[in-house]
Amino acid sequence: MKHIFLLACLFLAPAPAFTQNKPAYTLYNAAGKKVSYGKMLRTLEGKDIVLFGEFHNNPIAHWMQLELAKDLQQRRPLALGAEMFEADNQEALDRYLRSEIDAKGLDTLARLWKNYKTDYAPLVDFARDSHLVFAATNIPRRYASRVAHDGFEVLDTLSALEKTWIAPLPMAYDPELPGYKNMLAMMGDHGGPNLPKAQACKDATMAHFILKYYRAGSLFLHFNGSYHCENYEGILWYLRRRRPDLRYATITTVSQQNLRKLLAEHKGKADFILCVDEDMTPTY
Repeated sequence: MKHIFLLACLFLAPAPAFTQNKPAYTLYNAAGKKVSYGKMLRTLEGKDIVLFGEFHNNPIAHWMQLELAKDLQQRRPLALGAEMFEADNQEALDRYLRSEIDAKGLDTLARLWKNYKTDYAPLVDFARDSHLVFAATNIPRRYASRVAHDGFEVLDTLSALEKTWIAPLPMAYDPELPGYKNMLAMMGDHGGPNLPKAQACKDATMAHFILKYYRAGSLFLHFNGSYHCENYEGILWYLRRRRPDLRYATITTVSQQNLRKLLAEHKGKADFILCVDEDMTPTY
């Protein structure tokens, strides 16, 4: 009888909390409605250019980027590009993609981010193994730093060769775009009127090289920090100025404590919103 009582207690007791599902992420559309990965994939495969906005240290975003690249490559001719490579490193990157140099050689010749091995090497290696283009789209950091200090005018002093690593001059700039205005507000006394110009020269240059490497009939998947394409601004603003005829889509990354419902502040940030548990362990 004692054993029967113990069994009854086990069956009738409420399930412990650890039996509940603990998803690492949830996908939402711009309106805040949950969507499946399959639905997102079917939508993206019909686009020309997709901007994937990441948190640079978020492992779920990096995993999703690789999975998405693999799946899209099965459906469309694909090219990749990333903010994490500056345009003057394209030659070194191309040599690695052609297997002329190894990973150590790339590390020697290119300025790789500190989290390259864990977060971006899998994407580059996928491009190499699949014989895909991988474009180094960002302006060299040293030029963006000079713009942050002295404005766009410093770009006029660059040599002819150096100007091939940036968007054509003069670069369009709208200081009234909310993203650039918010940047000034967030930085307060630590910024200045040239700070959003530095961001804009990155956005303009990435858009320039995305379009340089885009080919009709293919899909270009670009990886960048979320702020570079959130709210359909940044890179996308420049892309649409030059090629309004192309079909674009954006993904952004956000984090929340509860993944069951997208917070109002995140709605409308992108066509698809990768909502990650805020307790996710960062890569650095």
